[in-house]
Amino acid sequence: MSTPAEFPVTWAPRRTRAVLLPVCALLVVMFAVIAVALPQNWQLNDRIMMALSGALFAAAGLMLARPRVSADADGITVVNFVRSRRLAWEEIVRVNFRQGDPWATLDLADGTSLAAVGIQSGVGKAQAIADARALRDLVESRGRA
Repeated sequence: MSTPAEFPVTWAPRRTRAVLLPVCALLVVMFAVIAVALPQNWQLNDRIMMALSGALFAAAGLMLARPRVSADADGITVVNFVRSRRLAWEEIVRVNFRQGDPWATLDLADGTSLAAVGIQSGVGKAQAIADARALRDLVESRGRA
């Protein structure tokens, strides 16, 4: 069993974050420079909107960099693009990561399922499978405790 020895444990697409965070910073700087460098016939509100556009694009990028799954002794926290949800170990029935799935899903005791976007195949299939198995092992061992 591949249960981690110590808590907390976090699974996140680190390469995605490593690319998106600098790109977001670059977008803010680039749009600010463009706003300042616009021709004289552009008005102040045009310049402000140009700078705000860069901030809006950066915010969208930061939202894409947000997903993660964190586990501790009491349960897990699933942070997806917009929402975050805290689950006790007993609430999780099963961890699914089928072939072709973009990310892992959690089957919950209330009959619903929850996407765990922090464990995704886009960062490498072998790594995503290993991460899903580690989470599955934790759910199986902690959920019965």
